[in-house]
Amino acid sequence: MTADDSFGRLDDDDYPAYTMGRAAEMLGTTQGFLRAIGEARLITPLRSAGGHRRYSRYQLRIAARARELVDQGTPIEAACRIVILEDQLEEAQRINAEYRRAAESANPTAAT
Repeated sequence: MTADDSFGRLDDDDYPAYTMGRAAEMLGTTQGFLRAIGEARLITPLRSAGGHRRYSRYQLRIAARARELVDQGTPIEAACRIVILEDQLEEAQRINAEYRRAAESANPTAAT
């Protein structure tokens, strides 16, 4: 991969661009918090060739939501479960919207 390829991937929400230290700094939390949500299986960071954890922007958004809940007093395991359920609900709603659009375009008179 060339340097140009690497820079292009930085726009990818799933590209593991952030080290654990940088991710913790961006979230205003500790590395221990990131380890804890990893142990709770909320996020699974990619490992570099040297074994270091690397996080994507998508994972950081998920971690930030968990941190919000923990900061409000929710136990970390419960916060992780809530975030997982919120993510599943959002995905289900997106799929339902796609099905509705497909059904309406297949039968436009039924929508009226």
